[in-house]
Amino acid sequence: MAADYDLLVIGGGINGTGIARDAVGRGASVMLVEMGDLAGATSSASTKLIHGGLRYLEYYEFNLVRKALKEREVLWQAAPHIAWPLRFILPHHKDLRPAWLLRLGLFLYDHLGGRKLLPATRTVRLDQAPFSQGLKKLFQKGFEYSDCWVDDARLVVLNALDAAGRGADILTRTKCVSARRDGDVWRVVLKDVASGEERTVTASVLVNAGGPWVADLLHGVVSANSGANIRLVKGSHIIVPRRFEHDRCFIFQNGDGRIVFAIPYETDFTLIGTTDVDFEGDLRNVGISTEEIDYLCKAASEYLDEPVTPDDVVHTYSGVRPLYDDGAKDAKAATRDYVLELDGGDGTPPVLSVFGGKITTYRKLSEHVLTRLEPFLPFKRGTWTASAPLPGGDFKVDEFDAEVTRLRNDFPFLDVRFATRLIRLYGTRAREFLKDASSAEDLGGCFGYNLHEAEVKWLIDREWARSADDILWRRTKLGLRLTLEEASRLDSFVTGYLADKTGAAA
Repeated sequence: MAADYDLLVIGGGINGTGIARDAVGRGASVMLVEMGDLAGATSSASTKLIHGGLRYLEYYEFNLVRKALKEREVLWQAAPHIAWPLRFILPHHKDLRPAWLLRLGLFLYDHLGGRKLLPATRTVRLDQAPFSQGLKKLFQKGFEYSDCWVDDARLVVLNALDAAGRGADILTRTKCVSARRDGDVWRVVLKDVASGEERTVTASVLVNAGGPWVADLLHGVVSANSGANIRLVKGSHIIVPRRFEHDRCFIFQNGDGRIVFAIPYETDFTLIGTTDVDFEGDLRNVGISTEEIDYLCKAASEYLDEPVTPDDVVHTYSGVRPLYDDGAKDAKAATRDYVLELDGGDGTPPVLSVFGGKITTYRKLSEHVLTRLEPFLPFKRGTWTASAPLPGGDFKVDEFDAEVTRLRNDFPFLDVRFATRLIRLYGTRAREFLKDASSAEDLGGCFGYNLHEAEVKWLIDREWARSADDILWRRTKLGLRLTLEEASRLDSFVTGYLADKTGAAA
């Protein structure tokens, strides 16, 4: 039986969209279905770093660290609008890890991953500017090393956009109700979450990239054989008003063996996280606990000269990591590497399930998935994503400021802050919704902080946004900027615009 699609991917997080993009780029016909919004769960709740995971060296996960370190510069070059280098300061705490151990770990960190563009580690004096700013005076010595930042939710959307541009069908708000084998294909029932309408499609191969729902899909929807266990671990973050003016980030050691980051965030804020807490509960209702807020405030206050209190917190977010259960006693020690499990083949339609994984290694994970599935899919080319820019990222890593200047030259009504925001989110694609505008008024009504109707319509028409939350917290981070009244006006506009589109389509 000829299938409608070569590959059907369940899950619109970073792994699912990365796999869909890679597969369609190799010549397979692909559909991706996501029951909510793209990056609606774990993939928008990370610490937003492309990093090797310095602390994983203590658990001897050298392969994971090496793999992740090699990806830092690959992803930076693929998406220089949403990714950029950061310098991290690791203060030496005399009562915790000794200085020689930190030096050894950072030496390995510098040399495991073939670093080319990022600067190397160096020892710094924390009682001298700019490093002294923000820290308690008792910290005298520290180490400065490199990693990268990434806008996690936009990374997901850009992978979906590239997949769609190459021919993949991307369906959001679409739930996979059931999947059963029918001869040599999968017969999959999909349900539109908004209308309740169902449709059936067939696919030669399934990929279960359901994130925290991977086990539920495997056993409840696909009914495949599996001996793998998943460990759900919640990570939470708090956002507070900016605690230091320099652009360095801090990585703080805690007495429990964990580390906490304090990172400049969206210009005026500091992002502090993350926690590691085993999770049991409703995956549709994941939030930070009072204990986690207290933990993060206490961890940061041990180092920062201005204490962080729960009253300082302006926003929080939490996500559940779907880790492969390797039997580790503590959540912080559970492996962050991914595990792939294949069921079927040899005449039976296969399904491959993804357990674990990190944003940093999503591209390598995608390649690994497609290597496993290559016998079942009609690929016309091999690996290709290592040198391919993501949408809007078709400029060099050192040309971001020049790209902002070019945009302002083309659209003189944009001030530096507005133009920088647009290039950070959309890169060279910002021109697509600015079009022939000669003033801000040409972009339609403004909801606040230079978010205009033209951008909102574009996000709905081109980036699968369906709610104010999609726009404010995943497509942009303007939820931190808009007032409740402005957000309410945006919500009403989105609802009306979608209603008009539905009516016009009918």
